[in-house]
Amino acid sequence: MRLLLQQRPEGTEAPRFVQLMLQADLLGGWTLICESGQIGGRSTVRRDQHLDRDAAFRALEQARDRHLKRGYQLMFAQGEAGR
Repeated sequence: MRLLLQQRPEGTEAPRFVQLMLQADLLGGWTLICESGQIGGRSTVRRDQHLDRDAAFRALEQARDRHLKRGYQLMFAQGEAGR
């Protein structure tokens, strides 16, 4: 699953983005990858390991909701809609 969120730019600067991705690993766990930064500029990547899919999905939902409260807008969603 992949989500792309963007924040409206202020003035002439490029918009900020957050990309959230869920990936299964080879040992049966799940990784939540969170990439954030400014479009066309530097970005940071953070990886969080989870033992099961439900915990990883809850972490993805919490990260999404946290960024939506900060003014980001959902621009793109790919993958399954539910569990």
